[in-house]
Amino acid sequence: MAELVVKEICFSVLISLSLPFTLFAENKKVDPRLKFHSEAKPLHQQALTLDWPRFNGPSDNAISAESHLLLDWDGETPRLLWEVMKGEGYSSPAISGGILVMFHRLHGQEIIEGRDSETGKSLWQHAYPVEYRDRYGYLNGPRASPVIAGDYVYAHGVTAWLTCLELKTGRVIWKRDLATEFEIPQNFFGKGSNPLPLGENLILNIGGSKQRSVVGLDLKTGGTNWVTEDEWGASYSSPCKAVIHGREVCLVFAGGESRPSTGGLLVIDPENGRKLSRFAWRSKSYESVNAVPPIPLGKNRVYLSECYEKGSVIIQFDAEFKPTISWKDPNLNIHWMTPVVSQSYLFGISGRHQRGGQVYCLDFNTGVVRWHEAITWSHVLNERKLSLQLFRGSLLKVGNEGDHFLGFSELGSLVSMEVKPEGWRIISTAQLFFSPSAWTLPALSKGLLYVMQNEKDRGTGTDARLLCYDLRRK
Repeated sequence: MAELVVKEICFSVLISLSLPFTLFAENKKVDPRLKFHSEAKPLHQQALTLDWPRFNGPSDNAISAESHLLLDWDGETPRLLWEVMKGEGYSSPAISGGILVMFHRLHGQEIIEGRDSETGKSLWQHAYPVEYRDRYGYLNGPRASPVIAGDYVYAHGVTAWLTCLELKTGRVIWKRDLATEFEIPQNFFGKGSNPLPLGENLILNIGGSKQRSVVGLDLKTGGTNWVTEDEWGASYSSPCKAVIHGREVCLVFAGGESRPSTGGLLVIDPENGRKLSRFAWRSKSYESVNAVPPIPLGKNRVYLSECYEKGSVIIQFDAEFKPTISWKDPNLNIHWMTPVVSQSYLFGISGRHQRGGQVYCLDFNTGVVRWHEAITWSHVLNERKLSLQLFRGSLLKVGNEGDHFLGFSELGSLVSMEVKPEGWRIISTAQLFFSPSAWTLPALSKGLLYVMQNEKDRGTGTDARLLCYDLRRK
């Protein structure tokens, strides 16, 4: 990896940056990247609303309890409030206290920027140069999403440059060049694991030299509190917390580029980094990765899925944290989406290739797959009838009650539907754009839905954007 020479630019009140797309915090000048369409409807007086501090939402499980949402669009597209042009990357936004943080790469810089979550207005920006080129031709921007914890936001860049900013101002609190410090290789697609704030630590699967697999950094200072040593490198999965036998633990589904390919689940004490358990689960194929977050199922169980060979497995831990397999199925092979747990059922999307994507319902108490099929619908474009489906999309469960889901396809389709153990029913569909690699789970906060279009719209030619839609119901 080329040596990264960092010259940082941070704005409390944003001033001109020498880029073609310059942001402005003041209304004295127009923000050329922002296009405002309309104001959001008022929130219902009884609406339950939540922040969205991390890529999988308020509870880190792709579930939002927000209420009074408009989920039937009567054949129309939800109302677009504003859109902002963005650079390269697969990052999703994080939202807290009315501030939306987006992370992307534009003109050779990784950019972390804060915007008003309701209007899109620019508040602050922090940028630094980055040198990275994806060896397989994917986008060259960040894969990990910004993470908000209290008054701070953390951004883990594609080259393992880690930055902590003050959420309200964008002021730099601390920063670390983890790639240099821990001798981290680039791996297949750069760095892509999201950090996890847990207790006093920010936990990352870094996969550095000397078997430095996972680290716990001090949230306030960035100092290294502990290092978990293991030969398993950094995957594209993200750490999550769980409770096993009454003890809070951190689950890390590790496994980066290696010959032979190795990886699996590490169970770690988040206070000191001590390894409590280890379970191997990784394809033998060299060009494979572990990318799905581990899913706690309760009753001391964890669900894992990888795409290339082994598929899905449920692990049971005894009181000594010894793992045993209680169920497995190689046909339920998730690429990267986060499966959703609803009561005693798990809903995921399997399939290595776009046309093979199928949604499934697993009763994880019995191991019975209730159904496994493509969710499809018809769409008319220029008087041509198209057959569309979720492909290798994502699922977001919404609402306090019922079985309402929002599905987002990798080609830009938004689908409102009921998903139950008995089957699925589409309520509404909307084609937001026709663009590949829409692999980022939409974010939902205060009745507004934030969607990432990561590549050019093949229908209109519109460049990559973050779009904000109004789902508020009166």
